[in-house]
Amino acid sequence: MMTMNINVMSALAEPNRMQIVELLRERPLTVGEIAERLQLRQPQASKHLRVLSESGIVEAQVDANRRIYRLRPEPFRELDDWLKSYRDIWEERFDRLDDYLQKLQNKEIRTEQHD
Repeated sequence: MMTMNINVMSALAEPNRMQIVELLRERPLTVGEIAERLQLRQPQASKHLRVLSESGIVEAQVDANRRIYRLRPEPFRELDDWLKSYRDIWEERFDRLDDYLQKLQNKEIRTEQHD
């Protein structure tokens, strides 16, 4: 059975951190840029970025006295793989339902033809 890293899910569950992830989808940003765009104080943004970093969602590149944050692809691949396992289950169930409905429809057509 495939499992999802609970730290990643927990980190993404917080609205400000999810907004940070959405911002970083566009391009790497500094803490100051993130704080400004989300109207957060810089210490708040840093706290959220620390959680995202500890969970492996973001990584920082040091450039002089700035830290530039970017998304890491691995947690999102894991999330996609985990979700795919559920999509596969539902697709199989829908296929079986479709087969069942097709059989019912064929049965109904045969009954009408005999009447």
